[in-house]
Amino acid sequence: MRLSAPIYQLKRRAKLLARGQNIPLHQAQARIAAEEGFTAWSLLAAHASKNADVGTLLPHLSNGDMLLIAARPGHGKTRLGLRLLLDAAIEGRRSVLFSLEHTEREAMERFCALADPLPETTPEIIATDDICADYITNYLAGSPKGTVAVIDYLQILDQRRSTPPLSEQVEVLKTFARETGVILAAISQIDRSYEPEAASVPGLADLRLPNPIPPGAFSKACFLNAGEVRFQSLI
Repeated sequence: MRLSAPIYQLKRRAKLLARGQNIPLHQAQARIAAEEGFTAWSLLAAHASKNADVGTLLPHLSNGDMLLIAARPGHGKTRLGLRLLLDAAIEGRRSVLFSLEHTEREAMERFCALADPLPETTPEIIATDDICADYITNYLAGSPKGTVAVIDYLQILDQRRSTPPLSEQVEVLKTFARETGVILAAISQIDRSYEPEAASVPGLADLRLPNPIPPGAFSKACFLNAGEVRFQSLI
């Protein structure tokens, strides 16, 4: 099913409808969703997220970049990270997924769902609770410049008491990326307090961070919400 307009235009249309008819935004969104053939706005947003163009990140990245990929659950951040790894593999680059969220089998199933057939050399999948900054840098030591690694996800890196605070780990990763030319991307959650009505796409202030990260930790960021993707340079 093809939407009549990009998701951000449909969201704007819903806001105008809500204001014009003095009805709650969720009711306006439900009407727009019905016009597009969906029984609920959440289904329309999921459809838009699933079909969003997520294959264009790699050309915007440079060796040594630290990339943040952030969204609320179900808005495509993991899919975007996996697509980035597949694009890197297609170009012949080394690509590695460090997953604290999915098993190796689950990750491979998601790769298969994104690419048929898979690249001749598939991304490496590391799925262990031992993942932390030191583990990642040791594993990637000696990798050629332009290697791409994705960490799934940022907030779990310091879940074990034996690992350093998140801020220290991010500094280690940032230094490693700059010194080696490896591209590191970290998938991140957005705080539940984020209100789409206030901003169509979240930003750095909306990150869910029990432990703060140092300013300037990431060089680039990609924020997603309801099918809208916003890429930006942070330095």
